[in-house]
Amino acid sequence: MLRAACRALSSIRTQAVTQGPILSLPERGRTRFPSEWALKPRGLLLQVARGFARQKPAKPSQVDDLPSSTLLKDYQNIPGIDKVDDVVKRLLSLEMANQKEKLKIKQEQLMNKIAANPEDTSSLEARIVALTVKIRNYEEHMKKHRKDKTHKRYLLMSIDQRQKMLKNLRMTNYDVFEKTCKELGIEYIFPPLYYRRAHRRWVTKKALCIRVYQEAQKLKQQKKALKAAAASKQGQRGSAEPSEVRQETSKENQ
Repeated sequence: MLRAACRALSSIRTQAVTQGPILSLPERGRTRFPSEWALKPRGLLLQVARGFARQKPAKPSQVDDLPSSTLLKDYQNIPGIDKVDDVVKRLLSLEMANQKEKLKIKQEQLMNKIAANPEDTSSLEARIVALTVKIRNYEEHMKKHRKDKTHKRYLLMSIDQRQKMLKNLRMTNYDVFEKTCKELGIEYIFPPLYYRRAHRRWVTKKALCIRVYQEAQKLKQQKKALKAAAASKQGQRGSAEPSEVRQETSKENQ
């Protein structure tokens, strides 16, 4: 901010020097100001301060399209509300309401467009609508207060939660998913593939795991070979024993 103020001051001074005397009055009947005053324009800091104090144009909000004569959500279904005085209606309308009440009306409008049953607030599309209204409110807040880290954290958490809900809705009911994205103006982005940075520790650990796996496979092959050799020896012994028994029985018969 100080750098911008210094630049503005230097630009104004250079313009004053190049343009020459700023104050010029007719010579007859009036005193003439000295030429040194033209090189030192007065009120430069005041001009710079006024430039920074100028209000920026208001950015559009998501609740701007709501009519100011709409009654609050808590007073819409009260019997006899139409016969109330205009002043009372104005007090109970969105013209005198806070941001929270306006967001409730906005959420109700979006629910009527998307959800089949607007009273069911536990469905996936209803929760997505509520999160979308909350996300847009956080975005408007962050445009005004860019250094608010708490709301930035809430914004990122809400976006991540809505992404998971959209993924589940896409897998369960694709038609409702398309309708929700179209009405809310959401562009669904597929989650990126898993990527892990290969640092030195991870590479050495992976090489060690591969080496351990190879040694384990060698031990398994050796155990299989030993078992096969033991089984073959037992088979040879079993075949030799009945031949000896047969020879002994033939000798006894003779």
